[in-house]
Amino acid sequence: MPIIHIDFLEGRTQEQKEAMMKKVTEAICETLAVEPEKVRIILSEKSTDDISVGGVTLTKLRR
Repeated sequence: MPIIHIDFLEGRTQEQKEAMMKKVTEAICETLAVEPEKVRIILSEKSTDDISVGGVTLTKLRR
């Protein structure tokens, strides 16, 4: 059973997330020859305060 973890910045709509999960599921099924019911996807949305580059948060870098 494939388990896919996807981390991304918050701000996407529910429709965008569902479309992404559908496409990822299709790709996994095609490449690993598994049924869609076997695919698990875990989304983790992060704020720009939760991610840093060079020790500086993305929030501060975007200012």
